[in-house]
Amino acid sequence: MIWNIVDSRKRKYRWRKINAVIENIEHDNSVNDTDVFDEENPNAPLYDEKKGVLLHEAIVWAESVPGKVTLYLYNDGDGI
Repeated sequence: MIWNIVDSRKRKYRWRKINAVIENIEHDNSVNDTDVFDEENPNAPLYDEKKGVLLHEAIVWAESVPGKVTLYLYNDGDGI
């Protein structure tokens, strides 16, 4: 389930082919000015990625994983 999204796309209106990464929301705890996540989150993946997918597919995928995750978005060819 998506709890945070970090959109690192330089070309913000490209949706047809992007790269997506998900990480356990607990990874965000080390970032400055974050909302600290301090619950148990054992079912969330530590890391997973999809390359060359539709933006919609990335969101559906990240929302369907067990546990709480941050979804990172990148233009195709970037971020992974």
